[in-house]
Amino acid sequence: MFVHCCHCSECQRQTGAAYVLNAIIEADRVEWEGPTTEHELPTPSGKGQIITRCRDCGVAVFSSYMIRLGKLRYVRVGTLDDPDQCPPHVQIFTSSKQAWVPLSEDIPIFEEFYKFDEVWSQVSLDRLKIALA
Repeated sequence: MFVHCCHCSECQRQTGAAYVLNAIIEADRVEWEGPTTEHELPTPSGKGQIITRCRDCGVAVFSSYMIRLGKLRYVRVGTLDDPDQCPPHVQIFTSSKQAWVPLSEDIPIFEEFYKFDEVWSQVSLDRLKIALA
């Protein structure tokens, strides 16, 4: 539905990288193979998230935020078979990005977050509404 390039300090800490690419998609559309483990972690909002990892290698495959648990998945784009199919739609929490990371002016930049209805396409908003119903 939508892809975030998130520069928040929590994503940096959790991934050990300068940012993370998360593709937001309906939970029932996510398929994976192999055993996984789930790890509950706090979030700055206080609502928490569950990170699903490959049991064998420990790579984070996707997250589920407690507020929408079971309805949406935030899939780590780098774990996809073809990550080139999911370029970011936005760059978020750029106020906490690493100083040495350049931002593409071709991708909307937000110092913090944004309002979904001002940024997402109507098709994606419709899918989101159905997923959260």
